[in-house]
Formats: sequence, C-alpha cells, structure tokens
Amino acid sequence: MLGHRISRLGSTIVKQLAREGYLSTYGTRNLHRSYGHYLPSLPVVPRQARTSQEAWFLKSQKFCTSSTTSSENGDDETEKITIIFVDKDGEEIPVKVPIGMSVLEAAHENDIDLEGACEASLACSTCHVIVMDTEYYNKLEEPTDEENDMLDLAFGLTETSRLGCQVIARPELDGVRLAIPSATRNFAVDGFVPKPH
Repeated sequence: MLGHRISRLGSTIVKQLAREGYLSTYGTRNLHRSYGHYLPSLPVVPRQARTSQEAWFLKSQKFCTSSTTSSENGDDETEKITIIFVDKDGEEIPVKVPIGMSVLEAAHENDIDLEGACEASLACSTCHVIVMDTEYYNKLEEPTDEENDMLDLAFGLTETSRLGCQVIARPELDGVRLAIPSATRNFAVDGFVPKPH
C-alpha cells in the first residue's frame, strides 16, 4: 500500500514537471531545480484546468496513509459505502469502502483479484471493471481521454467499462455492482506471468 502511494506521488511529480516544461516530450530532463523543491508544493500547485473529480477529491479527502482515520470529533471510522464485486464465476463479494478510495485500492485491500499492473498511473487496462447497472454508470464522472485510450486496450470492453483506478468511492455509488472480466491484457515483458483471475 505504501509503495503504491509513493508510486502515485512520483507520477504526480513527473506530470507536474512535464506541465511546467521541465521535461521534454522525449523524456530528456531539463531540470533547473531539484525534485525536493516540488515535494512541499504538490498539494497546492495551481493548475489551469481541474476535472470535477479531482476538485471533489482534493476538497473532501483527508490526506492520510491509512484507510481509516479518526476525525477531530472522535469518530473511529470514516464514512463507507458498499461496493459489490462480481468475479468471473458470478460470485458476489460485498466490500465496505471508505469514501474517496479508488475501486482498485479497495480491491487490493480486500484481496479481490483485480490486477492494476501500472499501479494506477493510467498506463494499462488491467484494472478494467464493468459497471453492471447503467443507473450507477451514469452517476460516474465522464472518463478522461487518457482513460478512454487505455480502455480501448481492455479485454471484454463494454459500454459500461471503466478503469478501477479511476472510479472513486462516493456516497451516490453505494451498492454499485462491478464485474471483473475473466482476463486482462497485460503487456508486461521480462518473463512476468500474471496470475489468472
């Protein structure tokens, strides 16, 4: 879990460097300052355009390294919703998920077999899930162009397909049913053998 969060931080740093023009399109570094300069300023970096999903997350998320936090008034749990994962055999697995957590993180914390090879950096389609009810699919934010590009590579793509790393738990998604496809397209090399779903 900690490695996943560190990876996301590194991804955020690289994206910010690219936005500010310190990284060229060919990946050559033209850094004028060290990485340490960017770390303290990441949460408050002004941006031109922010999706409503990002804005909601930044406004409502308490930044913490654990999945449950205690609030200032003494509550021991954060608000949670129920997400129902449906595996390849049709077995339904209900999971309690804290508001603000991605479906991919929730699956990993509850030993649900959802791969996520790129660790939520939008570089693969292995966390592909299928929203089983159109009513819930319509409540989700529109997928970004980057997510749609990755979904084009997904095994068993449907009209209600999404990437689990991009679906964030919100109160209106309580009870959503997500089918996990029977296979993924993992283009990893160097002898990596993905475990079957």
